[in-house]
Amino acid sequence: MNKQIKYPNGIKKKMNNSIKISNKDSRKAKLGTDFENLINESNQYYLNKKIAAIYKKPTPVQVVKVDYPSRNKAKITEAYYKIPSTTDYNGIYKGKYIDFEAKSCHGTSFSFSNIYQHQLNHLETVSNMGGIAFLLIEFVKYNEVFLLESEKLIDLYNKSLNGERKSIPYQYFKNNAHLIKKGYNPRLDYLNIVDNIYIN
Repeated sequence: MNKQIKYPNGIKKKMNNSIKISNKDSRKAKLGTDFENLINESNQYYLNKKIAAIYKKPTPVQVVKVDYPSRNKAKITEAYYKIPSTTDYNGIYKGKYIDFEAKSCHGTSFSFSNIYQHQLNHLETVSNMGGIAFLLIEFVKYNEVFLLESEKLIDLYNKSLNGERKSIPYQYFKNNAHLIKKGYNPRLDYLNIVDNIYIN
């Protein structure tokens, strides 16, 4: 039986029950999850220490159809994304609203195909209203994580629409973004960079 996931723009995508995930795709998904866990553990540390309250945003989904093969085995077979999701994380830090997208990059450049126009619009709106907005990006190959301000990200994206390159090379991040120190507590101290850019 085929399932359908319906998106806000009306596009339907069919999903087959027997979709196979290659080992390569499985490894990529795991690496992305590892990065998310790194951020989540850091956020939990910040919360426990009463430094900041920053949370992963849930994706708004409307469940339409559920199959109940047995009492304890309910399975969602049809659902809709209610609205396009904005960014991954938001919260409050030192009285400032903070909002950011997190991406794990497996190559040597970050392609703009990995971020949506509405996410960039959201980051721009947050920044224009006085909030703190940025991109956290992990380069798996180099075991490095960078913070890139939303203004720089949006500027590069707009240039890509005018015929310039459709991706941001690793070297750009080395030269223009902020390397985040990894540690024990917190595992990823990105708020130290936020202090240097936006607070101090």
